[in-house]
Amino acid sequence: MGQPQQEHPEGPLHVLIRGRVQGVGFRESMIFEAMRLGARGWVRNRTDGNVEAVFDGSPAARASLLAWARRGPDGAHVTEVEVRAANAAEITSIGAQFMRLPTARV
Repeated sequence: MGQPQQEHPEGPLHVLIRGRVQGVGFRESMIFEAMRLGARGWVRNRTDGNVEAVFDGSPAARASLLAWARRGPDGAHVTEVEVRAANAAEITSIGAQFMRLPTARV
């Protein structure tokens, strides 16, 4: 189904984080980390229990935020992170800051 995923695609990223990632402060911690790194984008819960994020920034900021997403905050237990290049609509949704969006129904 499509091309194989790259470990660190170039440009804006879409990540889907699975595991115990809701109810542990994941979104707020990710916002703090993204702002610290100078990344822009968004994070949200999904009704399937996962967390989804789209972000951009310098190559170092993207790599650092992706590495952080693989661990999450204290209390989280990340079991899987799917990474792909963000699509055009997702890129358009990136604002000037990093923000939390409402929960997505999936």
